[in-house]
Amino acid sequence: MADAAYTPPEVWTNTDTSSKFSNINRPTAGARDNRELPVGEHSLQLYSLATPNGVKASVMLEELIEAGHDAEYDAWTIDISEGDQFTSGFVGVNPNSKIPALLDRSGAEPVRLFESGAILIHLAEKFGAFLPTDTSRAEVLSWLFWQVGSAPFIGGGFGHFYAYAPEKLEYPINRFAMETKRLFDVADQRLAQSEYLGGPEYTVADIATFPWLAPFVDGKIYGEAKTFLAIDDYKNVARWARQIGERPAVRRGRIVNKAWGDEGEQLLERHSPADFAGKKV
Repeated sequence: MADAAYTPPEVWTNTDTSSKFSNINRPTAGARDNRELPVGEHSLQLYSLATPNGVKASVMLEELIEAGHDAEYDAWTIDISEGDQFTSGFVGVNPNSKIPALLDRSGAEPVRLFESGAILIHLAEKFGAFLPTDTSRAEVLSWLFWQVGSAPFIGGGFGHFYAYAPEKLEYPINRFAMETKRLFDVADQRLAQSEYLGGPEYTVADIATFPWLAPFVDGKIYGEAKTFLAIDDYKNVARWARQIGERPAVRRGRIVNKAWGDEGEQLLERHSPADFAGKKV
């Protein structure tokens, strides 16, 4: 059955007052509050939340530490439901007011990084890890940007209309369910040919993609989405997700800046490896 017709007005105005995001979503950018960000002792300062995009950065940092690099960092939770992303301090690091954001203070001048793909590439190049320098680099970067480009279809598209929108509307749910399944099929076919997305080695392409696909495999995102989308059909994605999910750094990175669920899987701030003591990692 088709949804009721909507006739757009000549000039759009914001009338969203019924969704869970109404209090934070506005058609304007910039700071709404004058508040500085906290700063810890390490050169790398991560401001994030353990959403799929946020987990990319914390997993990358934990993987670098696991591999023996001096990538110690402070992680601070940005509560997007409370509008922390619109404070002057955060907007100074990320004018787009989205998590994650990273401040690298290791040089003479601080370097701000926003957009998860940019953060991963910066860290990979800084430490010489998880991004090859030979001809396979192009393949890895292609899969990295495939993920960066596809995330809005899964999150803001399927996730929003299936799980969060105030009304269940057939057309957008069907539209974005189809695209989400297509993206899973792209990954599944690739992973039938290759152990990892970029080739035989684990890279930033896997670090970026895992936080978006694995929760569907685990049935831990968007309610009954795993059943609705028949995620069990994607056997190669499931193999890859299980393999990556067993990595110690991934297990740690997934709980950094997590503010919901089991207390043993929450870590609002991270300043040293000791912060994981007693946590379910």
